[in-house]
Amino acid sequence: MTIRVLLADDQAIIRASLRIILEDQPGLSVVAEAADGAEAVALARRLRPDVCLVDVRMPRLDGIEVTRTLAGPGVRDPLRVVVLTSFDLDEYVYGALRSGAAGFLLKDVGPGLLVESVRAANAGDALIAPSVTTRLLRHFAAAGAPPAREPARPLSDRETEVVRAIARGRTNQEIAAELFISLSTVKSHLSGIQAKLGLRNRTEVAVWAWETRLMDPAP
Repeated sequence: MTIRVLLADDQAIIRASLRIILEDQPGLSVVAEAADGAEAVALARRLRPDVCLVDVRMPRLDGIEVTRTLAGPGVRDPLRVVVLTSFDLDEYVYGALRSGAAGFLLKDVGPGLLVESVRAANAGDALIAPSVTTRLLRHFAAAGAPPAREPARPLSDRETEVVRAIARGRTNQEIAAELFISLSTVKSHLSGIQAKLGLRNRTEVAVWAWETRLMDPAP
């Protein structure tokens, strides 16, 4: 099946570059482009793309508001939103993650990781680019974050290991290899973790891990 992608960026040259990279790959199709946040929301609601690539800084509505509108808490049928930014320690990125984004990428990311992130987001396995995961979340953990919710039921030791791996940017397959468990077991643990924490995706789980100081904030 073709993965349908919406591009939202106020710079036409960026949109054109992203389109070329994505449509050069089999099974990927850019179904629409938006030059501002309001247009992105309207197109996304009408077309229901599989993945939305959204710039953090746009006119009319910024990437945070777009993400919150399309994927935020209370959205009945959320879309998968991946945020693009020029700054790996941009406070807007943290806000986007809190608003329901599946993850984020830097604009200078290589074509391979860009394509991989779109495929991963479509499969529900998206997360922040591993190269900047710990730096970004450690930055905001050190800066202070709103109190994170306590789990409805305590996490098991194995679930805690999975949460830590997710917070380090590991994919399900990498977690399975590290913990010597099957891929289906990882997915089962993730479902249980999300249920206990009342969270909807692995990115929210990663943010929770850093906000609760489950991860060691030291370099």
